[in-house]
This record gives sequence, structure tokens and C-alpha cells, in this order.
Amino acid sequence: MTGAIAPGEKATSPGLTLIFTGNGKGKTTSALGLAFRALGHDFPVSIIQFIKGSWKYGELESAKRFDLLDFHVMGKGFTWKSDDLSEDIKIAKKAWEFAKETIFAGKHKLVILDELTYLITYNMVDEAEILAVIAQKPARMHVVITGRGASQGLLDCADLVTEMKEIKHPYKKGIKAQKGIEF
Repeated sequence: MTGAIAPGEKATSPGLTLIFTGNGKGKTTSALGLAFRALGHDFPVSIIQFIKGSWKYGELESAKRFDLLDFHVMGKGFTWKSDDLSEDIKIAKKAWEFAKETIFAGKHKLVILDELTYLITYNMVDEAEILAVIAQKPARMHVVITGRGASQGLLDCADLVTEMKEIKHPYKKGIKAQKGIEF
């Protein structure tokens, strides 16, 4: 963000770090809801997806409709199914460098780091480096981190943590992911 204060925003309003974690559905969906809310206030938003690959899903199509939304798919698919973990690590490090540049550029009011937790879980990027970047983010920038198994360091640095807990899921009844719900 350029330093300008948006209408209705107080000069002292701090940027928050929010984490959506847990084994239930809704982490990315919640982050996208915040993006939609921020865009409604004319806040520039950047979404950086670390794991999702090149398959077509609804949020990519919606993103094309918003001038203030930068949407970046940086991964190549689900890492735990990878045939070449060294290539995945290289891609993850490149995506993290891009995320750091995006955060430090200060152009956005909201930056969503979708599935960032996996970079720590799979030892692709050092947790201390991620925590240092979050601690140095621009003062009024909000950062949202999503993904299962958020590390204790991430939980400790966050202002808000929500755990999505699976209670029931149609997949367990053999119902596959559906357009408009899961993708």
C-alpha cells in the first residue's frame, strides 16, 4: 500500500496476521471471502497460491473481474503426490521470494498466502525466515495464511487463528469434489 489511509480507516489501525488452519474444508474459502470484502472497500489484494496447480477452478475466473486483485498460482499441484520433491522445493522457494517481494512492495492492503503452511511442514522454506518477513510487513497490511498444520511459530505470531475442524464431509460418502464448492 502506498501509505494512503483508506476511507473509514484510522491511521492507527494495525495490519493483522490471520491464520486459517485445520483439517476441515474452508481455509481458502474464508481467505477468499476476506479478499472479496477488502475489494468491496477498494483495497488492493494479492493472492499467492503455493501448492495449487494449473487446473481450472472458480476463483481464477472470478479474479479476472477485479482490477484491484492480483492472483498468482505459483505451485504445480499437490506436493505430497510429487515425483520430484527437489523440483517442488525449487518452485516453493521461487514462490516464497515472490511473496516476500509482494509484501515488501507495500502495494496491497491484503496479502493472502494460500497453503503457505506446507512450505514449513515439508521443510521447503525455513520457518524463521517466514516469521521474520511477517514481523516486518508494512504496518497497515493484513496477511492471511492458510493450510493444514500451521506451525506453533505461525500460531504464535498471528493476531487471529481459526481452526477448521472436519465434522462431516461428502467425500466420505463417495461424493467427489464439485464445481463451485471445492473448486
